[in-house]
Amino acid sequence: SQKKGGSRWDVYLQMAAGAGVHWFSVVNSCLVVVFLSAMVAAILTKTLKADIQKYNLRDLESAEDPVVEESGWKLVHGDVFRPPPHTDLLAVFVGAGCQLLGMTVVVIGFAVAGFLSPANRGGLMTAALLLFTAMGFWNGYSVARVARMFANQDWKKITTKAAIGMPGIAFAVFFVLNLLVWEQRSAGAAPFATLLQICALWFLVSTPLTFLGSYFGHKKTPPEQPVRTNKIPRQVPRQKWFLNRYFTAPVAGVLPFAAVFIELFFILSSMWHHQVYYVFGILSVVFLLLILTCAEVAILVCYFHLCAEDYRWWWRSFFTGGACAVYVFLYSAWYFFANLEISKLVPSIMYFAYMGLLSFGFFVATGTVGFVACFSFVRVIYGSVKID
Repeated sequence: SQKKGGSRWDVYLQMAAGAGVHWFSVVNSCLVVVFLSAMVAAILTKTLKADIQKYNLRDLESAEDPVVEESGWKLVHGDVFRPPPHTDLLAVFVGAGCQLLGMTVVVIGFAVAGFLSPANRGGLMTAALLLFTAMGFWNGYSVARVARMFANQDWKKITTKAAIGMPGIAFAVFFVLNLLVWEQRSAGAAPFATLLQICALWFLVSTPLTFLGSYFGHKKTPPEQPVRTNKIPRQVPRQKWFLNRYFTAPVAGVLPFAAVFIELFFILSSMWHHQVYYVFGILSVVFLLLILTCAEVAILVCYFHLCAEDYRWWWRSFFTGGACAVYVFLYSAWYFFANLEISKLVPSIMYFAYMGLLSFGFFVATGTVGFVACFSFVRVIYGSVKID
């Protein structure tokens, strides 16, 4: 052939006829999300500066007049770091989210750098599996840090849950679907030797790395909170309807989903229409926007609840950040009925099972972003005011 070797894959790297539309849609979405995020961040920063100045000025006035009462988010300073229920489960979720985020960052970085070529079929999935296994150390370290912060000393039990939790769910779904494919006598079923290799990676590599990370995380001194926690919990006042968690979480998930839904269409097309996905530069930008918007909406919702004297932000920050995963699954369901011609039962079960698993991983990862963002936010604002 007269065509050079480096150009022979160009015909396969044309994902669709509207490649220009892809770029235009993504850039337009990015501009809108960046504008909204910048506006929200500017308003929140200005409001916080005014609050901190007001509270510090009120402290000077209260030294002269003891009758001055506190109000707003400063009023709950004695309960804002009170441990929530089910701290071990929250630690496991955060650890799994850190593991997924670490894997995603490294995979996208390798793909952008050109180490993962779309010409190598299965290379991306293999790299993701190996990196997920290696990130077990980060999982165990994060779990131990969160558990130690909540004064939970049973680190071995929590680490065992972390080592089995997310990998166990993923393997159970894959194993059941593989049984269905075996029953259909399909050549696409994974052989028994492959299942043994996956189990070996899980129990002989990932689990020891999780315990090793947990050991180092448990040995490290837990972070010191800027305020003390009262012994008697404060009663939370009745909240307004728009601050209900069943309203704030779905609304908060709209903006992060708006940052990814265009790119999600092309990712689903590459997965289920056997098209080659190669625009990892765009994917990296969209991923950064997703992290930014999840953090901002979680902080915004957390601030509104603290102003309403509701200090129960631990679990709420996780669910607020992960709420966009519900829209991802609903979008995948729409994509199934609108763009795929699948009529048989087993392929339909496989589609929704895999998309449900991906949506759950998306929920855990984005929920961890919301949790970490709110934790940093609460520490900063309560460390900026003078509290007796």
